[in-house]
Amino acid sequence: MSESLHPPLPAAPSRPVPALAWPGFVARHRVLFTLAFFAVFPWLMPYQSVAINILIFGLYAVGFNLLFGYTGLLSFGHAAFLGVGGYTAGILIAQHGAAWWWAIPAAVAMAAVVALVMGLLAIRTRGIYFAMVTLALSQCVYFLVYQLPASGGENGLRGANVADVSLFGLHLNLLDPMEKYYFMLAFVAVALVALSRILASPFGGVIEAIRENESRARACGFNVERTKLLAFVLSAAFCGLAGALYAIHLSSVAIETLAYTTSGMVVMLCLLGGMGTYFGPFVGAALFLVIQDVISEYTENWQLYVGAVFVFFVLFFPKGVWGTLLEKLRHDR
Repeated sequence: MSESLHPPLPAAPSRPVPALAWPGFVARHRVLFTLAFFAVFPWLMPYQSVAINILIFGLYAVGFNLLFGYTGLLSFGHAAFLGVGGYTAGILIAQHGAAWWWAIPAAVAMAAVVALVMGLLAIRTRGIYFAMVTLALSQCVYFLVYQLPASGGENGLRGANVADVSLFGLHLNLLDPMEKYYFMLAFVAVALVALSRILASPFGGVIEAIRENESRARACGFNVERTKLLAFVLSAAFCGLAGALYAIHLSSVAIETLAYTTSGMVVMLCLLGGMGTYFGPFVGAALFLVIQDVISEYTENWQLYVGAVFVFFVLFFPKGVWGTLLEKLRHDR
């Protein structure tokens, strides 16, 4: 058969796939990818207790980041919410025989109530004044808890033991580090879903507008003080959940949980990971705790080396490790 007189049409060119399109896809499904990573995370760590601590302190940093990174308010008093959450859950479990499923929500609620009181006193101040007022109020909480007979004073609280968990036919042995990790991950997952919904809501847009230009946000008709107060309370609720999980993890609560050094530590975690990023607080917690764990095996002066590492990252990763990586990926696109 003779060939056709008409030459074949050229194939339609394929549509080019944008380079590095996957970061946007990951950002749209950030909860899914974060939880998928944490599902395998304990297998990447030298031992599970470090992974559990990273989950808990990462959640603590997530709460702080909601206020600092997304709303633009620097607080030096967030240890109050971590400690109040821990002591509330610990006292209910150790001294009143409360079940864990009752103690954890009570800890979150108590942290939110304390934040509401502190916020009503501090939220009208700005900048360094807000930071100093929150620090002063946090120290008041420290001494109030210290004086409580139920808290154990300088000896801390002991006996917050949760060895077995049964829920919907599922039985977990929390003496097994791996099962304890996934128990903690379930609560972190709920918190991350809630955080994602908050950030994607109109409220999330308002707090970011306040961070960028508070005067303009007020001129647009938003109630800035009420919005900042709500952000403060929500931030404390996340921290209170982290405190309750920490109490169950250690079966105890130390008074140092409420110390100002714990407030300073969470600032470091956010700056290391990247403030105003979804996953950054966990990166900061992982860096801090892994470096602390490794260096403390060789010297008691691990704080000196951790401080040097922190200075290095602040100088060369000005937006934190995760924040700088995201910025580079956006720039390459």
